Amino acid sequence: MNITLIKKLVSTNAGYSTLALRLPIAIIFMAHGAQKLFGLFGGYGLEGTGQWMASIGLEPGYYMALLAGGAEFLGGIALLIGLLVRPAALMLSITMLVAIFSVHFANGLFMSNNGYEFGLALLAASVSLMFSGAGKVALDNVLKQRLG
Repeated sequence: MNITLIKKLVSTNAGYSTLALRLPIAIIFMAHGAQKLFGLFGGYGLEGTGQWMASIGLEPGYYMALLAGGAEFLGGIALLIGLLVRPAALMLSITMLVAIFSVHFANGLFMSNNGYEFGLALLAASVSLMFSGAGKVALDNVLKQRLG
């Protein structure tokens, strides 16, 4: 891969405020991914999540569960440590768009009706990080330094 492209992906002019956004969002995404992948925190694991995804028309369900769970869990880890935050945030944004429009949109805005407000908040945070980058406290800065 082109080193110039990698430098652009990891560069940021953001300060410390992105850390305050990255950490809670990372924890939320990691927990949701762990539900889908491993059945932790009351989740159904890959098999159960895959069956549910297939039942709502996201086929093949098992692979969709693997993609969504992987994006959430690994993307959450990336946000937590501040490594490749822009690409991780892009993948998380796409995951949230799919969740919003395939599951929650028809239920309206509010969470009390299984609406899309929580997904929208996670989407907004992900898009913000995609534009801002990781900020000052992140492994992206170490990577950029090492690349020269």
